[in-house]
Amino acid sequence: MQHILDAIQAGDTSAEDFANLALPESYRAVTVHKDEVDMFEGVATRDKDPRKSLHLDEVPLPELGPGEAYVAVMASAINYNTVWTSIFEPVPTFGFLERYGRLSELTKRHDLPYHIVGSDLSGVVLKTGPGVTKWNAGDRVVAHCLSVELESADGHNDTMLDPEQRIWGFETNFGGLAEIALVKSNQLMPKPEHLTWEEAASPGLVNSTAYRQLVSRNGGQMKQGDNVLIWGASGGLGGFATQYALNGGANPICVVSNEEKAEICRKMGAELIINRSEEKWQFWNEEGTKQNPKEWLRLGKKIRELTGGEDIDIVFEHPGRETFGASVFVTRKGGTITTCASTTGYMHEYDNRYLWMNLKRIVSSHFANYRESWEANRLIAQGKIHPTLSRTYTLDEVGQAALDVHHNKHQGKVGVLALAPSEGLGVLDNELREKHLDQINIFRNI
Repeated sequence: MQHILDAIQAGDTSAEDFANLALPESYRAVTVHKDEVDMFEGVATRDKDPRKSLHLDEVPLPELGPGEAYVAVMASAINYNTVWTSIFEPVPTFGFLERYGRLSELTKRHDLPYHIVGSDLSGVVLKTGPGVTKWNAGDRVVAHCLSVELESADGHNDTMLDPEQRIWGFETNFGGLAEIALVKSNQLMPKPEHLTWEEAASPGLVNSTAYRQLVSRNGGQMKQGDNVLIWGASGGLGGFATQYALNGGANPICVVSNEEKAEICRKMGAELIINRSEEKWQFWNEEGTKQNPKEWLRLGKKIRELTGGEDIDIVFEHPGRETFGASVFVTRKGGTITTCASTTGYMHEYDNRYLWMNLKRIVSSHFANYRESWEANRLIAQGKIHPTLSRTYTLDEVGQAALDVHHNKHQGKVGVLALAPSEGLGVLDNELREKHLDQINIFRNI
């Protein structure tokens, strides 16, 4: 791999020279193993340790198919789907790989006894397969994680509706926590050149998800002046939602768990902040079997104190079970609850009277289509939305990185260096970087 890294770092390697680089027969990648899916049986979710299940292996280079590309991965990042994969919840991901493997002769490559994980990357294209015309060897890129086949008509209005829609590195193999990744060419986007490799890799999944969920016509359709309640507003996902609300002229009401995270929101420009550690809401009884509507009322009162008596237009929901009943309750008449995840539990409960009688809407949102991902990346490249990177690990530290995310010990996003030998490399547009350096470093400086 060293000759590939040397070509990237040289800065003047031609596309032809990149195309002629000898590709290795194998490379290092972070994996989970099929024969270990029962290793945490009987262990509580919180006590499952990704350091035991995530391995750094030498794996063979997969075959390159039509419409695909090899990318030399300079950096990647940790997402919750890697945590879920590592603890084999809610189901082991090998079932996804087996189903994908049955689709065609080409997709059989994905059905392996190991799963290379990771749904973010920044890096350099090494080689493209037949039919690829937009991208060439040597292109500096980031990748979004939408994998689609688009043979069905269902996906041609919104590619997220393709029956064969999958999340790369979670429901497919050959993900981004590796030295080389295999992607479809329509996952690729230009690298924002004012960012380092690790900064550019970190927005991918969460930035695109937040854009669709809050801004897109497929999500909340946020407009100027909207009051937007953002749970986990300083997190990897919420940090982008907060930026989109501010950038779009809305009023983010940022819910965080401590003063440190509240300060991150203030540095992003948010003013209306709710610190859960001060409010001490108990939305559920101690047994977790019954909700307390009086606590919903207390949340609504706090929101009105901050907004001058107004209710919430859009709720940016992702905690799920713990907060969903409260989210439905505090939304204004005719308002929208957008949901993209359930990190505290998938079985949501809410009082339907507050939904149907007040004409509220629940809108489901899952990642983003290529156009939405491209628009979200374009805003990063223009310096209007910024990475939320707080800390960077190496490939051999991915288990610890995933554990930190699992236990919510991180701020924003956690990056991972792959081929990049150190942090701070990969910047080509220093003028734009200098202009936005304070915002780029907000999550690092807390």
